Amino acid sequence: MKVCIIIPAYNEEKSIAQVISRIFRLHPEFTVVVIDDGSSDGTAAAAKAAGADVITLPQNLGIGGAVQTGYLYCARKGFDVAVQVDADGQHKPEELDKIINPIREGQADMVLGSRWVENTGYRSSRSRRAGMLILASLVSFFTRRHVTDPTSGFRAVGRKGIQLFAEDYSTDYPEVDSLVSLNSHGLRIIEVAVEMDQRQAGSSSISSVKSIYYMIKVTLSIMIRSVR
Repeated sequence: MKVCIIIPAYNEEKSIAQVISRIFRLHPEFTVVVIDDGSSDGTAAAAKAAGADVITLPQNLGIGGAVQTGYLYCARKGFDVAVQVDADGQHKPEELDKIINPIREGQADMVLGSRWVENTGYRSSRSRRAGMLILASLVSFFTRRHVTDPTSGFRAVGRKGIQLFAEDYSTDYPEVDSLVSLNSHGLRIIEVAVEMDQRQAGSSSISSVKSIYYMIKVTLSIMIRSVR
C-alpha cells in the first residue's frame, strides 16, 4: 500500500529535519510531504534537505488548512493511507505501524493514536487533562463511540477518509470535528495506544485563556456538525 506521511509545519525549523529523518530511517518506502504553513523561518529548506516533498503555502492558513492541503495531495497522488504526524517531534515514528496496520488489514477507516486508551506514561497538566476528558465525553456522546483522545493529531486514514477530508475538512477544530464527520459518513474509527514524547522545540500556541475559549467553541462546533 502507498503510504504518505502528512506533516503540517509552522516555524518548526529546529525539529522538522529530525522528525523526517527518523521516519525515513524506519520506513524509507514512505512518502513524506511537509506543508509549510507560511513559516517565517527555514522550515521549508530544512524539510527539503531532509528529503521530504514540500508544499509552501503563501500565507498561514492554520492547522486545518495545512492538513487539508496534505489530504488533497494524497488524493491526487492516489495514496492508500495518509498519516498525520506533528512537526514538533511528539509523535514517534516507531509507533507508525500501530496506526497503519489496522487499515492495511481492513479493520478500520481511521486509526487514532491515543495517549489515554491505556496507561502509556504520557503526562499533561491537570487543566489540559480535564479539557481532554470533557472533549472525549462530548465526542463519545455525539458519535456513540468510546473515544479517549479526540485531540490527538497522530492518526491514519484509508482511501475513503482521504477523499472525504480532501473535499471537506474543518479549519477551526479539525482533530475533533473530523471524528464527528467520519462517523456521520459511516466510516469505522478505532483507537490504539501509542507512546508520545514531549515537543522537541517551540511551545504550544494554546494558553490557559485560549484553552477556555477553545473548549466553548469546539463544544458548539461538535453540536452543530452532529446535528447537520
